[in-house]
Amino acid sequence: MSTPVLICDDSALARKQIARSLPKDWDISIHFAKDGQEGIESIRQHKGDVVFLDLNMPVMSGYEVLETIKREDLPAIVIVISGDVQSEAYKRVRELGAIDFIEKPINSEKLTTLLEQYGIYKPGGYSSRSAPEEIERIELRDALQEVSNIAMGHAGDLLGRLLDVFILLPVPNVNTLEGSELHMTLNHIAQYEKVSAVSQGFIGSGINGEAIIIFHDASFSDMTKLLQYEDLESNHLEIEVMNDISNILIGAFLNGLAEQFNIPFSQGQPNVLGQHAKIEDIIKNQQECWQKMLTIEVNYRIQDHNIKCDLLLLFTEDSIPVIQTQIGYLLD
Repeated sequence: MSTPVLICDDSALARKQIARSLPKDWDISIHFAKDGQEGIESIRQHKGDVVFLDLNMPVMSGYEVLETIKREDLPAIVIVISGDVQSEAYKRVRELGAIDFIEKPINSEKLTTLLEQYGIYKPGGYSSRSAPEEIERIELRDALQEVSNIAMGHAGDLLGRLLDVFILLPVPNVNTLEGSELHMTLNHIAQYEKVSAVSQGFIGSGINGEAIIIFHDASFSDMTKLLQYEDLESNHLEIEVMNDISNILIGAFLNGLAEQFNIPFSQGQPNVLGQHAKIEDIIKNQQECWQKMLTIEVNYRIQDHNIKCDLLLLFTEDSIPVIQTQIGYLLD
């Protein structure tokens, strides 16, 4: 009898990549879930004796899925496959009952080796594998969200290791926006708060744009303690901190994209757009430059600290065809 395998991930690209990475001679029936809640229902319906689980998902996160499996004592062997590669994430999922953790993007050889090590799969068997429940058309937005998820994890891991903290990672938000819509997006991010913002340009083989980091003013007090600075009142020191964190997050994110697209990026120098003001005042001189753009929004939060910053990557309209081509290579 075929082993029911559940792939639980909010990205159609990730589901496809995981499914095609499974051993071809493994006798399984493959099922899909688009969020944690669907995943739990599938496990309850005995569609997931073996579960490949993402962590950052809407409705119910991977952590919540693991907690539910443990609480209800559901019969599922869980292997986490995630772009969040922080050591604390590894530790948490193991404590919640996952047998192991695989980093995205998935490596089929590593996956097969791991399955063999745990005795879940034995090579040379007969496969009567049933077809997946769904064959999806993968949209650019979904694929780029998954690519961004992996890049975001790299950036979060680097910042977390440097500051010795755990970074709370969201589901990245990908959109194509006109200039006026981008203005509304930025206002929504900051709402009524006063913020400071840093901009940094980037370019690489037909893909170029601008990255903006928004620091919320309420974060600076905790940043002082975390960075062990005695005084962050100095304007010069504050700018230095913003530039350093911007370099870390933007650089690590772009490196994560570069590895997946096989395109190196060059970064410009950080430029402080404004400090301690409403976002609409900070960006008013930028708006004339913004036409139609592909945007990636990531909201970073640090656990146990009142620190939050928002990364927004703006890709020019003529970068979109190049990005589509690179995404196509990932789908092949």
